[in-house]
Amino acid sequence: MSDVMQTILNHKSVRSFSADPLSKKQVQELVTAAQSASTSSFLQAYSIIGVSDPLVKKELSTYAGSQDYVVKNGHFFVFCADFYRHKEMAQNLRADISESIQGTEALLIGTIDASLAAQNLAIAAESMGLGICYIGGLRNNLAGVSASLGIPAHVLPLFGIAVGYPETVHEKKPRLPFASVYHENHYNVDKGTLNAHLEEYDRTIQSYYVNRTENTRNASWTQQTTDKLRVPRRAYMKDFIKQKGWAQH
Repeated sequence: MSDVMQTILNHKSVRSFSADPLSKKQVQELVTAAQSASTSSFLQAYSIIGVSDPLVKKELSTYAGSQDYVVKNGHFFVFCADFYRHKEMAQNLRADISESIQGTEALLIGTIDASLAAQNLAIAAESMGLGICYIGGLRNNLAGVSASLGIPAHVLPLFGIAVGYPETVHEKKPRLPFASVYHENHYNVDKGTLNAHLEEYDRTIQSYYVNRTENTRNASWTQQTTDKLRVPRRAYMKDFIKQKGWAQH
């Protein structure tokens, strides 16, 4: 097995970092790795905002539910879908691209581009012996995040990644069975097969939760996931996205 494959398969989210900052060289290497990801039609419709200021980190932590690891880490990266630069360069060329960049397809392109770049950065960080944790909690208050980071229209903050030197590393969480995720030639809608996979996975997750070293509990994946999805979250999102110039049609 290659070192790259081993790094990917060994991924664990880290939620406890030392306060030691990453060097400028490390930050540049990580961002360069992110930039090497695939991008739709070479649009490169994303931006990365690095956050090293403790006060700004504290603000972001508040928006994300007061998570300590948003404040205490080696460096914090915010990934954004971004068509601001495209709008500006089109204006310089006296071209109107507003209909394109205000469409739902542009939102998908920016989101996918940013996500691909983020995963490149995450793998690069872990290959360097660093830990990472994705922070979707920023979406609790994107207006606050945008204000704290000076984000203009046509730029949408999507999530953060905390990167740093791990203080505590927990066990790897088992993923869904391969056969539950991978479909050959057509989507398998057989409910018997699906339920068998879910029952198998529930047993695996229940064993994981009972036997892990910290925060043990008796829980199944199907129950906790269903409970999480019962109540819609971030109902403001549709209006906010449109207000920022996205998904107008």
